[in-house]
Amino acid sequence: MNLCPIQNNKTHPNDPMFKKITSLEMKKIILCSLLMIGVLSGAIAQEKLLTKDDAISLVLEQNFGILIAKNTIDVASNNKSLLNSGYLPTLSGTSNANYNNGDRTTEFPGQFIDDPTTGLKVPLPNNELLGAESRNYGATLNLNYNLFDGLGRVFNYKKLKEQYNLTELQARETIENTILQLFSVYYNIATLSENKEVLTEVFKVSKSRIKRTQYAFEFGQGSMLEVLNAQVDATNDSINIINTEQQLKNSKRDLNVLLGQELNTFFEVDTEVIFTPQKDLLNFMKTSKSANVSLLQQDTNLLINEYDIKVAKSGYLPKIGLRGSYGWNYAQSAPSAFFPGVNNTTLDLGLSVNLTWNIFDAGTSSVRIKNAKIALNNQEIIKQQLELQIERDLMNALEVYQNRQAVFSIQEKNVETNQNNFDRSKEQFSLGSISSISFRQAQINLINAQTNMNKAKYDAKLAELQLLQLTGQLLNVEF
Repeated sequence: MNLCPIQNNKTHPNDPMFKKITSLEMKKIILCSLLMIGVLSGAIAQEKLLTKDDAISLVLEQNFGILIAKNTIDVASNNKSLLNSGYLPTLSGTSNANYNNGDRTTEFPGQFIDDPTTGLKVPLPNNELLGAESRNYGATLNLNYNLFDGLGRVFNYKKLKEQYNLTELQARETIENTILQLFSVYYNIATLSENKEVLTEVFKVSKSRIKRTQYAFEFGQGSMLEVLNAQVDATNDSINIINTEQQLKNSKRDLNVLLGQELNTFFEVDTEVIFTPQKDLLNFMKTSKSANVSLLQQDTNLLINEYDIKVAKSGYLPKIGLRGSYGWNYAQSAPSAFFPGVNNTTLDLGLSVNLTWNIFDAGTSSVRIKNAKIALNNQEIIKQQLELQIERDLMNALEVYQNRQAVFSIQEKNVETNQNNFDRSKEQFSLGSISSISFRQAQINLINAQTNMNKAKYDAKLAELQLLQLTGQLLNVEF
């Protein structure tokens, strides 16, 4: 939708209506532009300042990648605990309960007894037992403990601790990368905010120029072409503000994603930049090998591989285990034809020590040791390569930082030069000594110089942050 439409004026310049129509369109442009700037300024006035410290706090608390990294640390912490070390015994319990209820009939074929009444031989009667019950209850506790496992668990436990340290370093790397990404977006917002201020000031000058050229035309001291040029330039300036505002909103949404907050949360950012003294950066570079997070991770990988070799060597040593059991059993048997039911209670306590020594395991331990040594050698090669790459990256990052600092310094002087040129052009234009085209060119040169300086300032700061990350000091400095 066109908020500030400009009609296609086909009226001839000599027509008296031409002057009235042009004046009407000029007022429409000014009114729409003022309305637009007012709305945007009002929206920004309601936004709170998001300082660099606030942004860092939010990203550490709410960034999704950092939250996942923290959860990964919790998992590694659980893995390195005593409960996962193999030093504790295992205790298991079993129980059982059995119940039987049955009827029994016992026959005595071919057996006779004397009938006391008749004195005759009669068959021995069957013995019937109805509802014969039997019960059995039992419970057992089993204790198993490895007294000695060839030192395998000792080095496994140390390995788990190093894996926890590695996870912490990986989380630190995630945090550093996220903070770099954070400030890349943060400073882009700062650049656009300052550019918008520049364009707003330019628009104010363009509005004054419209009035000046209109008055000059009305009093016969200027041409309609100058009025139209002023209107076109003011329209372009207002469009530049609208486009910059849209880019600004998009960047703020990008930052909200990083901060893990509502996308429609808008704010201002701190445009002040404080550079770390170059002598401090050079000192940081000297200690980069002991602080760079990638090198620290590689050192931890080397330790883990060394423990892998020691764990593999534990296969050559014997293993001693302790086993203990305690059981209780209660049995109630059903009566039989010849014996009454009995109740039995049993308590058992057992202890045993066993020694296992795999004198020859078909070469499995030997192969594991050889492979672990090769893996350690690979990690040493990777570290050498990584040290060389980081040294290169440090030198490149330092040169980029120094170059961007130099460019920023040049751009600052360029802004002063173009500001002086614009001020003089403005005076000459008000006196009618230069054309509107020359004045507009001076204005454009100033815009370009100011926006280039804004970009150079934040580019230099980002280059500094990248250098700080390589030295391992990104999280130890003030932003």
